[in-house]
Amino acid sequence: MSETKLAAQLRTEFGKGAARRARRANQIPAVIYGHGAEPIHIALPERETVRAARGANALLTLDINGEEHLALVKDIQRDPVLQIIEHIDLLTVRRGEKVTVDIPVVLTGEVAPGAVVNQDANTINVEAEATHLPSSLEVSIEGRAPGEHVYASDIVLPKGVTLLADAETLIANVSEPEEQDLGEEAEVESASVDSSDSTTEAAE
Repeated sequence: MSETKLAAQLRTEFGKGAARRARRANQIPAVIYGHGAEPIHIALPERETVRAARGANALLTLDINGEEHLALVKDIQRDPVLQIIEHIDLLTVRRGEKVTVDIPVVLTGEVAPGAVVNQDANTINVEAEATHLPSSLEVSIEGRAPGEHVYASDIVLPKGVTLLADAETLIANVSEPEEQDLGEEAEVESASVDSSDSTTEAAE
């Protein structure tokens, strides 16, 4: 995972009014916490931050008054209607330090002909170095037939990544397509046609 460098400003105003003013100035309010230190309240440049925070567990190098801070994006609060970023929680980390994160799981390959796959878990909990977090974890479903299951233990983890979730966590299951019972509907339609024909004959 690559780092994104951003210039941040210390915030001295708080509350909804201050947050609105920051957003009008194209800034995103944020807070850095962790390692037992006092939280640091900052404002981040909107455009660069939105671009950097698109992926899960984004790693940011923040320049705050000439002092460098390495931090992971842990939580993003968005406006429920406009979906704009209103606030970001950041976790301070050190190079070489291991952190616990949820990594997106991507299914690769195609199941057997006529089978369908349902993904039960979209992320999986792992431990890895903060500066070497995988952007996603892949697991193959190639050729899997109805009745087969994919578990967390089936994921091949990169070097330095440790699975924390239960190995039996269900990632995906393969099944047969659901059959639609059209029998009752067909009978109703047939009865409707017969009734229509009888009405026509009576009118004649």
